[in-house]
Amino acid sequence: MNLHKPVYEAPDDQVAWLGTDPIPARAYYDPAWYERERKAIFMRTWIEIGHVCELPEPGTWIRRELEFAEASLLIVRGKDGEIRAFHNACTHRGTQLVEEESGRGTNFLCPYHMWNFADDGRLVAAPDFERFALTKAECALPRVAVDVCAGLIFVNLDPHPRQGLREFLGAYADELETLPVARATTFHEYTYEIEANWKITYDNFQENYHLRFVHGLTGGATVHPDNNFGYPTRYGFNGPHRTQTIWSNPEPSLKPMQVFNFGIAARKGVEQGVIGGPNDRTYFALFPNFFIIGTPIQHFSHVVYPLSATRSRGVFRVYWVGEDDSAATRYAREYTLCAIRDVHTEDVNIIRRAQKGLSSGALKHIHFMSMEGLCRHLYQQVVEQVEAWETEQQLEGAGR
Repeated sequence: MNLHKPVYEAPDDQVAWLGTDPIPARAYYDPAWYERERKAIFMRTWIEIGHVCELPEPGTWIRRELEFAEASLLIVRGKDGEIRAFHNACTHRGTQLVEEESGRGTNFLCPYHMWNFADDGRLVAAPDFERFALTKAECALPRVAVDVCAGLIFVNLDPHPRQGLREFLGAYADELETLPVARATTFHEYTYEIEANWKITYDNFQENYHLRFVHGLTGGATVHPDNNFGYPTRYGFNGPHRTQTIWSNPEPSLKPMQVFNFGIAARKGVEQGVIGGPNDRTYFALFPNFFIIGTPIQHFSHVVYPLSATRSRGVFRVYWVGEDDSAATRYAREYTLCAIRDVHTEDVNIIRRAQKGLSSGALKHIHFMSMEGLCRHLYQQVVEQVEAWETEQQLEGAGR
């Protein structure tokens, strides 16, 4: 067998329109370019930050830190059932209202001077407020645009978002609603930080070219004569977003614990009516930094947040429909997250080494082949967004 030539051919024609030009290496380490990305993309694009199962009833809230914006956010389900988002900053002198990751309550009390805010952001009371030349209406918590699709919570830090969430997601909005995550009631989470640009981290999970080289210990389920290296069967594009359909191995090589785990998960999938759904092998890559795959066995998401030009934080989540109903179910679910962590452990050092090699400045360009078409598409979309933002800035400057 020729180990360098798969029996299965990836659908190269589906990415040919993206071209073959080399990619400037500086875009993956340069602080000045990162700052342009931060302002043009992350400060005015819908960013996924959680799930509605974290806000199961009125009076529940979560806190999210978005380092790229130096922002701390409060996402709250109010007494009326509506989900709202605010900056976690008292409007008196900016003190953060909460430090906990999540909680329950209909009011937020500033620990500094006891200003009291309702769950809709209104200032309810403040000691000696008559001594301020202000009205309470002027002191409401700063709002942040927030919306939900498929149970996933997205925020947009632009004070006046150019698009609503569903318009931004396009046709993928309805497709996401078919995934198990739309009905999830709980999840398991794994968070990591890595010394790598967000695109380097993200790109690692957009291509299967590396699977046979990096995941030799965990990739047994992808090896089959019909597709030796587990290459995707389809690529798709929708505006700034993209998908790939994961190849389904009819005869996977599984360890006994995997057989047990998959059996439990598959039974649950049948019970919940999610086995064989229209998108159960589709990997959605939502611009700029979010992945989700809807397989009934491993319906997981992965979001990569930029921390600096050469550092990022990732959050893996495996979502579940229904609570644990037995020790076997609990074990199978925990095992699934551990399996994802095992695979990711094999990726970590490679991603770091890629960043170190590029940060030296020795390379002027990097090169994507057809199997890395989704990586090329991301870069092109980033450039398009940055250039559009710069044009807007120039027009605004000319109009002053």
